[in-house]
Amino acid sequence: MKKYDHLAIEKKWQQRWQDAGIFRAPDVPAKNHQYVLDMFIYPSGDGLHVGHPEGETATDIISRYLMMKGTTVLHPMGWDAFGLPAENAAIQKGIHPRIVTEQNIKNCKRQLQLLGFSYDWDREVNTTDPKYYKWTQWIFLQLYKRGLAYEQEMPIWWCPKDKTGLANEEVVGGVCDRCGTKVEKKMLRQWVLKITAYAERLLAGLDKLDWPDSIKLLQRNWIGKSEGAEVVFEISAQGRNDKNHPITVFTTRPDTLFGATYLVLSPEHPLVIEITKPKQKSAVEKYLKEISSKSDLERTALEKEKTGVFTGAYAVNPVNNEKIPVWIADYVLMSYGTGAIMAVPAHDERDFAFAKKFDLEIRGVITPPKSPPQLRGGGGGVRTSGGVAYIGEGAMINSGEFDGLGSEEGRKKIVSWLSKEGKAIPKVNYKLRDWIFSRQRYWGEPIPLVHCEKDGVVAVPEKDLPVLLPDVKKYEPTGTGESPLAAIDEWVNTKCPQCGGPAKRETNTMPQWAGSCWYYLRYLDPHNDKELAAPEKMKAWLPVDLYVGGAEHAVLHLLYARFWHMVLFDAGVIPPECGDEPFMKLKNQGLILGEDGEKMSKSRGNVINPDDIIAKFGADSLRLFEMFMGPFEDAKPWSTQGIVGVRRFLEKVWSAKEKVVKEKVVKSSEMQGTGDAHDITRGIEEFKFNTCVSDLMKWVNRWSYEKTINRREFEMFLKVLSPLAPHLAEEIWSELGHSDLIATTEWPHTKRWIKKETTIAIQVMGKLRGTITVPTGSEQATVESAAKAEPNVEKFLTNEPKIIIFVKDKLINFVV
Repeated sequence: MKKYDHLAIEKKWQQRWQDAGIFRAPDVPAKNHQYVLDMFIYPSGDGLHVGHPEGETATDIISRYLMMKGTTVLHPMGWDAFGLPAENAAIQKGIHPRIVTEQNIKNCKRQLQLLGFSYDWDREVNTTDPKYYKWTQWIFLQLYKRGLAYEQEMPIWWCPKDKTGLANEEVVGGVCDRCGTKVEKKMLRQWVLKITAYAERLLAGLDKLDWPDSIKLLQRNWIGKSEGAEVVFEISAQGRNDKNHPITVFTTRPDTLFGATYLVLSPEHPLVIEITKPKQKSAVEKYLKEISSKSDLERTALEKEKTGVFTGAYAVNPVNNEKIPVWIADYVLMSYGTGAIMAVPAHDERDFAFAKKFDLEIRGVITPPKSPPQLRGGGGGVRTSGGVAYIGEGAMINSGEFDGLGSEEGRKKIVSWLSKEGKAIPKVNYKLRDWIFSRQRYWGEPIPLVHCEKDGVVAVPEKDLPVLLPDVKKYEPTGTGESPLAAIDEWVNTKCPQCGGPAKRETNTMPQWAGSCWYYLRYLDPHNDKELAAPEKMKAWLPVDLYVGGAEHAVLHLLYARFWHMVLFDAGVIPPECGDEPFMKLKNQGLILGEDGEKMSKSRGNVINPDDIIAKFGADSLRLFEMFMGPFEDAKPWSTQGIVGVRRFLEKVWSAKEKVVKEKVVKSSEMQGTGDAHDITRGIEEFKFNTCVSDLMKWVNRWSYEKTINRREFEMFLKVLSPLAPHLAEEIWSELGHSDLIATTEWPHTKRWIKKETTIAIQVMGKLRGTITVPTGSEQATVESAAKAEPNVEKFLTNEPKIIIFVKDKLINFVV
């Protein structure tokens, strides 16, 4: 028997697939089709490590499986290549970012091709290609023309290391999400996209998506819809020269207004300086300086110690005309609501912690629904127990004429009463902030606008797109808040498209997220110079059926892409038949960690290069091992020892072909194999790839006890192996005398071989008390009901079972 030479075999079949063009998708597919998409790759200078191909391996398995099931599959790949990493690497190496990017793409593509993925490379896109970013700029103009892009001087997060502004979503725990540097606030002229105009659509759309609940929850929380009312408090004039200042607060709980014992302003609130009394001025200024570099996440963390400072001013509560102190605290954000809150410490956890620290009044005004009689009404209302606030709903107390009303009814009546006095209006608020879109760097898409002294901001005509990024030698960030493009006079100085007079180009560039917002559309028509993508091709393929990538993109990329898709849908660019959501089903892979259990990184020295693994063990071994390591969505540590076991399994498959005989009799072994094929089919469809590999291993182990292997069973095995280890499966298929590619054969019809009924053992306290026959695959509820009805079982179930142990298609055990 010849040696299993994985390097020769893998190279051979990768070339055969390419020559045959079996992964090329038609522009307009047949009725049965699927669009399977990976989150495309940022081409790092270090290339891929073994953690990167996990998601790509999964989509390749799915794509190959679907092809064998007779489905036309679109499975493309491209490069998300603008952005800070390439620019920083270029600065370090002293070469142009374009050259760095080209080198990185070449290396990453080589690595992907070594793994034999079923990509349609004819559709490859690159966000730094002017033919691509022409359409990124075109989409920006559609946003601008629809009033969804605006310019504003505003405080933004600034990364001192990357020397650029950041979106709110790019700041995590007070540091830059990309480089980990502590951020600071800076006033800069910015272009901003009005994603808040789509807040309700973005929220409602989640209900129709087959996404992990955790991802949908993250997006819901980030959008942060709150229904309530805006209520007006007056700052009380305490001296001859004082003014009455109205301060509007947003609250979701107007039913607790009588329990408001102080007011809190955000440190950024415009009235902070004006209302602060002279005696408190130095304390306020000191506090503002202390919290200036904290991120929103740090400021609002529930577990952090509360900080604040008294302004010396008082506000008048509109429901009872009480004067309450006005404080400044960092847990109130200017970006949410009005930047001011009424504090009800008895019924809000943050307010409670703040009031306890600064010895402020805590007054209960809501009684829990089933509280003892002595806590209902009078005597200061509900007393907090265990040092926590009561945040639920109940009956109103200590609330004047509203006493006794339930929270819901009380909210409506209080808002209605205050509305008549002009002191309140119903309001819906969102935590979502508009998307800060400018970057003060070189390596990004130029924003297609010009600034004219006569006409103001003017859009570059669509016929003049793309606005090319100038090819210059000096592109280091300035750190001044201006892009390096601002220093290139011959590029900056231009003519106004409207009046023909002198004008200057916009010098800020787009963020890296821009190109990744719409790439799934360009895959449909990557060579079209006339339009973003032809409508008939969008109608044929959209929406994306399956999208696979990391959970770290839960808010940034996925929220931004959904926003752009909805805008293009509303603009008529995306046909109505395609729907207003881009990705119908989403799967997230877990991280593959280093052997030390830590995230792979060059600085930790725990990176494993896939080139080394492929050279030693083979691409099929790497693919199988990554799927075998554990559940797809879980984090798991790499194990070089573990891949040795997978390699041994493939060598067993290689050896097993020597036992194959041409008998056509369906033996019990073949019947068992058909059951295994059915389980593997189900495992692929459910993304349980680790169990698929396990089932394949058990199948081969069974053969070790047999002198011969039925050819029909062996060929069935090769077919279900082929999506996971395609090179080996093709080689053995060929050696069996087949002239066709196994990747183009038909998937086994396993269901006809599966017994329709299964006998289940019924145990009570671990002892066999009977059996029942039920349909194969029956769920626990069905089996439980039938088992309890068995006479011999029923007499042993004197009490309702405390525990029920259920093994599908095998047994049920009642523990009483």
